[in-house]
Amino acid sequence: MKTDIFKKLGPGLLFAGAAIGVSHLVQSTRAGADFGWGLLWALLIVNLFKFPFFQFGPRFALATKKSLLEGYFKMGKIYLWIYFILNIATMFTIQTAVTIVTASLASKVFGITPNLVFWSLIITFICFAILLIGKYKLLDKAIKWIILILTLSTFIALLIAFLNNDSELSFDQILPKKNQLIFLIAFMGWMPAPLDISIWHSLWAIEKNKNLKNSFNFKEGLFDFKIGYIITVFLAICFMGLGSLVMFGTNLEFSNQGVIFADQLVKLYTTNLGEEVYIFIAIAALTTMFSTSLTTLDASPRAMQKTSQLLFPNLKFLNYLFWIIVLSCGTSSIFIFLLSEMGKLVEIATVLSFITAPFYAILNYSLVISGQMPEKFKPNKNLRILSVFGIIFLLSFTIGYLITII
Repeated sequence: MKTDIFKKLGPGLLFAGAAIGVSHLVQSTRAGADFGWGLLWALLIVNLFKFPFFQFGPRFALATKKSLLEGYFKMGKIYLWIYFILNIATMFTIQTAVTIVTASLASKVFGITPNLVFWSLIITFICFAILLIGKYKLLDKAIKWIILILTLSTFIALLIAFLNNDSELSFDQILPKKNQLIFLIAFMGWMPAPLDISIWHSLWAIEKNKNLKNSFNFKEGLFDFKIGYIITVFLAICFMGLGSLVMFGTNLEFSNQGVIFADQLVKLYTTNLGEEVYIFIAIAALTTMFSTSLTTLDASPRAMQKTSQLLFPNLKFLNYLFWIIVLSCGTSSIFIFLLSEMGKLVEIATVLSFITAPFYAILNYSLVISGQMPEKFKPNKNLRILSVFGIIFLLSFTIGYLITII
């Protein structure tokens, strides 16, 4: 029975694999280093208010056997066009941001050269090759072990950090000053992940159901999602804790230079676990970011393929292979010609994700309470109430941010 449950896990862990990347390794750790536990409120509230909209991905897919993209299309072609334009505007930046962090860690682990362009191109090529050869099945198998390794190593590091901590812990919550608002937006923008990952999740859920010959049912899909979501929230708190316990109050600041940042990040673990485990922790962190690079390189082309099929049914060449080549080449071009500091790229991607979140939230909620959704699979009253509060929260925060930059 346990083996069967493990076998049924997949899309939710792919969600975790995509989410536990920049938002956790970079943003949560930096939040802890700069503010201690002071932004725990932001971490918890954004995870709470985004929960329904992520869950609506597998909910809709397993109830209707259709992806969210097909639901958007049926609601109105304009919604799919908006998604198409938004995805074109963000997918290259997001892929670049996660790959740069992965490249920084690879440079630190393997040495050879500190050139991030070199490592970014190598990582993009490896991900490209894996996806063409192994496709979804390889993703599904690998992600389970990746998440297990990361969860254990991160929890052990945090536990030892607590045991070694002599100073009094402060859980006073704070609101960042106006000049720190951009970080708060960036932190919440990708916490636990951009909302459009709900679209990816719906596609993965359908693919999982195909691989299991239609035996991946609604209840199992929601359980799988909850497992993945709990892991993402738990590890976000762990990374904030590591940043707080190891770096907060030390006058040390994270560098915006990728290789230096990677070294600082790995030392968060080795400070607590000892230098002898440096390589293990470094590889665990690298594996985590590699899984993010891999899942995002799979998901965006998968989503664009389905979008193209719906919007341009006669253009058969706009398939998965076409879009993965476009994304790989576009990302590589940014590495070669437009590469700037890692921190700025991460901020651009996360801010874009945050200000588009209300669009996906409203669309997902409208879809799961519409006539497309079978009545027995629609969200209950409590989930609907949480969804309404979530939409108000995301809209208010986005409008407030836009006002401050005008």
